[in-house]
Amino acid sequence: MHAKSYDLLTFKKRLAHIVYESDDRASKAFDLVLLVLILLSVVIVILDSVQAIRENYGKLLYWLEWCFTLVFTLEYFLRIWLGNNKTGYVFSFYGIVDLLAILPTYLSLFLLQTQYLTVIRALRFLRILRILKLPEYIKEASRLTDALKHSKAKIQIFVGSVLTIVLVMGSVMYIIEGPESGFTSIPRSMYWAIVTLTTVGYGDIAPATDFGQFMASLIMLIGYAIIAVPTGIVTSELVSARNAEEIKAHPNIKSCKACNLKNHSLDAVFCRRCGTRLTPRAE
Repeated sequence: MHAKSYDLLTFKKRLAHIVYESDDRASKAFDLVLLVLILLSVVIVILDSVQAIRENYGKLLYWLEWCFTLVFTLEYFLRIWLGNNKTGYVFSFYGIVDLLAILPTYLSLFLLQTQYLTVIRALRFLRILRILKLPEYIKEASRLTDALKHSKAKIQIFVGSVLTIVLVMGSVMYIIEGPESGFTSIPRSMYWAIVTLTTVGYGDIAPATDFGQFMASLIMLIGYAIIAVPTGIVTSELVSARNAEEIKAHPNIKSCKACNLKNHSLDAVFCRRCGTRLTPRAE
């Protein structure tokens, strides 16, 4: 009896290693098979949305989708059973994605069209970073995440400024144009301001007066002026993070003897402040 319990425990530990790790052949095979199944299931959902294919192969696609869902359901509960921290997995990013990957098919029994939400399974391809162990991609992903965190305050200020512009311009257009031109309320006018500011321009609402068209042109120009701001904020943080890593990894990073400006990029030839040719900094 004791031997059987030990064998079961050993089997469970080995199975947990295969499911959760990717450092041996069996683990990688499991993950790669899982990725192939995810890809096929997403393709089936996409094909099922094409009417001509659905009319001819609808039943086949339906049963294939249920087969994939049952496999993913088994895998989901297997991960819960094998995990040391069951609650941690259930409420983790991957745990939530794994659950959302199987729920739509079951919901389709009660709500029509919800099975198409199973395309969320594509998020599970993020596991490929862990499976293939691509350190350069993991490093870049971490750097991007850090840059977004560090620029959070700036982005919040930017979003707040944009919302203020939208509120003010929407209210002004509501006063100028009124219901006659489709600006039936301030929220409706704010919707128009957002569409115009982002240069989308659906055309479902348009100003009719000369002053209204002038204000619309002004909003469009403001949109072009601010559309690149978030990109610049994040890019600046990315550059700063990369320079900080270079300084940490290379203590002899180049410095300028003329103006004593330090922390140049490794491939820099001339000082970015005074233009003097750079030399490596002494130990």
